[in-house]
Amino acid sequence: MFRGDQLVDTPRGPARVDLDPSGTGPPVSLLVLGHGAGGGVDAPDLIALRDQATSAGVAVARVTQPYRVAGRRAPAPANHLDESWMAVVAALLPRLPGVPLVVGGRSSGARVACRTAAAVGAAGIVALAFPLHPPGRPERSRAAELLSGVPTLVLNGDRDPFGMPPAGTDVEVVSRPGERHDLRVDPAGTAALALGWLRERGWARPS
Repeated sequence: MFRGDQLVDTPRGPARVDLDPSGTGPPVSLLVLGHGAGGGVDAPDLIALRDQATSAGVAVARVTQPYRVAGRRAPAPANHLDESWMAVVAALLPRLPGVPLVVGGRSSGARVACRTAAAVGAAGIVALAFPLHPPGRPERSRAAELLSGVPTLVLNGDRDPFGMPPAGTDVEVVSRPGERHDLRVDPAGTAALALGWLRERGWARPS
């Protein structure tokens, strides 16, 4: 099992995995999280979710895409992101056999998780600040990426210029009052909502 951070080879270069174990006892689930397009895995909402999830028996892996490991800020094409993500998940799963896999992330990382969830066998998705469309361009909707067939929780700010995704059969959407795309106003509150959703499905220990 990975501990701390480790580089993982992917078809698009090395990615970095920061794995935090599930506190005491065996993990209830594995939560794999990706970062935003120009950001990193230390974003406040990702750190808050990591902290609360690990305290509830969830092993949390935060994945830094190869383009960020290489020092570039401009994101790689979507298919490159997806390939790298799936390679990292495939490397993680044998180290935590038999536990449910939940994928997610913020912004671009949420999109990657949604696009690949079925392919990697995820049980659920936690999407933070899902960017429904570019700012000011509602006609360029990415709503179809949420239709993975996998139970999904979306946590978006009601002031997010990237829009508020619609709810659906497998998609629960929670609006965070006063939040914009960075979800910096109350990251602990956002993480608590995600943890509650995980607990409802048996993917985290009860409080």
